[in-house]
Amino acid sequence: MLASARLGRFGFALLFAALFGCQSAPAPAPATPSVDAALVAFGSDEGIARLARSTAKADFAPLANQFEAQLNSSFCGPTSAAIVLNTLRNRSADLPRDHGRLRADDLRNLPSGADPIVPRYTQDNVIAKGDKTRAQVLGEPVMINGVQKRDFGYQLRQFAQMLAAHGVVVRAVVVDDAKPEAAIRAELIANLARAGDYAVINYRREAVGQRGGGHISPLGAYDAASDSFLVLDVNPATADWVWMPTATLVRGMRTFDTLENRGYVIVAPR
Repeated sequence: MLASARLGRFGFALLFAALFGCQSAPAPAPATPSVDAALVAFGSDEGIARLARSTAKADFAPLANQFEAQLNSSFCGPTSAAIVLNTLRNRSADLPRDHGRLRADDLRNLPSGADPIVPRYTQDNVIAKGDKTRAQVLGEPVMINGVQKRDFGYQLRQFAQMLAAHGVVVRAVVVDDAKPEAAIRAELIANLARAGDYAVINYRREAVGQRGGGHISPLGAYDAASDSFLVLDVNPATADWVWMPTATLVRGMRTFDTLENRGYVIVAPR
């Protein structure tokens, strides 16, 4: 009985590890990484100074105004999508109303016909239009190359498809060995210096010196003096917003997921 209990706890720990960090494909557990000294917390004096001198930060204020933290360990993709969609369509007349979080008695004292829900995209309602179901995001087994697997979170193209289903223009860029670092840097800088479209990265935390698996978060700015990008991490329970050197960021994206490497998406209004 004791052995069974221990095995049960061990199995739960493995499942939690698979979920933690939004990774879409559980990988063999690496040695615990040390925190990369090159990652500079946004809230530090140096972090604030980098934003102040940045000339590629058009996206920072709009995204920060809509920022929210993910609700569970598999929702870094839906959270990033909700932030970007709310930024693109802020105060639009056709924003959805998510009634899923209302309790049965929440309307008891409101006037007849009143709707207390603020119209906006949420981590829950953005999933509905994508091909990947909520159950699959949370680990329901799916067939991948003829093998049944748990595919937690979102792979890069799954994330891009979910965003595109909401009527925005999305371009996914796979960061494979053929994609030069200089080209990645140039495209992301151009995006961050231009208002109205946004960049979201898909990377592996261990590869950049953080704890966790695969992760998705928007970019907020670029600082030329330090050659670093501001990652607006949607899981503040795990990591701060950080300035990440270009080489480190590219290393994190140039990692293999379930079918191909990770990368980034560029999102623009239609």
